[in-house]
Amino acid sequence: MADQSQKAETFELNNGTMNVLLTNLGCTIISLSVPGKDGVLCDVVLGLDSAESYQKGLAPYFGCIVGRVANRIKDGKFTLDGVQYSLPINKPPNSLHGGNVGFDKKVWEVVEHKKGETPSITFKYHSHDGEEGYPGDITVTANYTLTSSTTLRLDMEGVPKDKPTIINLAQHTYWNLAGHNSGNILDHSIQLWANHVTPVDENTVPTGEIMPVKGTPFDFTSEKRIGDTINQVGMGYDHNYVLDCGEEKAGLRHAAKVRDPSSSRVLNLWTSAPGVQFYTANYVNGVHGKGGAVYEKHAGLCLETQGFPNAINQPNFPSVVVRPGQKYQHSMLFEFSLE
Repeated sequence: MADQSQKAETFELNNGTMNVLLTNLGCTIISLSVPGKDGVLCDVVLGLDSAESYQKGLAPYFGCIVGRVANRIKDGKFTLDGVQYSLPINKPPNSLHGGNVGFDKKVWEVVEHKKGETPSITFKYHSHDGEEGYPGDITVTANYTLTSSTTLRLDMEGVPKDKPTIINLAQHTYWNLAGHNSGNILDHSIQLWANHVTPVDENTVPTGEIMPVKGTPFDFTSEKRIGDTINQVGMGYDHNYVLDCGEEKAGLRHAAKVRDPSSSRVLNLWTSAPGVQFYTANYVNGVHGKGGAVYEKHAGLCLETQGFPNAINQPNFPSVVVRPGQKYQHSMLFEFSLE
């Protein structure tokens, strides 16, 4: 068990162009400021004022890393090597984002914090066998680095000790490229390099089907304003997209491009993961955020690259099982630009 006497503290990564504020509570991005067309820095992530506010559970997974397994596990049950495991049902009838006290609610150890041109910080957490119902000890690390003037890279790793387990980490930042307190993201446009989506049942769990997006409101294969079709998908988008058509560079594939017309800010996201949960903050409702901001429905959008939800119970989905001697790895690249 990690030593929870460690305090939740805040740390800064600053390269002179962009500035990121993080806390070791859940490896959470509290703020991320990048220039807009006027050169003015603007904070483009939803967040709270202090680490204490996050500890009180006031944020719906703002900015954090979720685990041991991101997204939903159907009925909180799975079988691994013939043994059935039961997880907390913290989002009835399913288990969500690692259970009642997932990785987002843990104080991680700060292994290293580097300043300079490519500043970085590395967080580490030991999750023990049986924690939140999951089998096996696993040591996880998360490294955030400003790799260029307007690029943030996240590398996540998980090393199991002596038992097989399941792991699927996701970065749950809510983005609003017009500024975190600018209103909703319906005028943002987005392109997703995904020809397929995994449709869900009434409890937001994938049915196992892999459905072409062509001719549906889920089609973002060419750039499209989010507000144009959001009313055709119930409360909003909250779906896992199959990243099957993005070009590759340096071992990562292009997942998404988000554009805000008002500031000219663009975010390009690259990942090593097979899927991305596109979520339009459908359940955010009067959350009191930093600087007096009040966040309402659709105040931000999440692009949570991930293994597919409920993959452990869907044999046709890519496996999320990691065995001793293997290593879980997941990298994300957030590239900001103006156009």
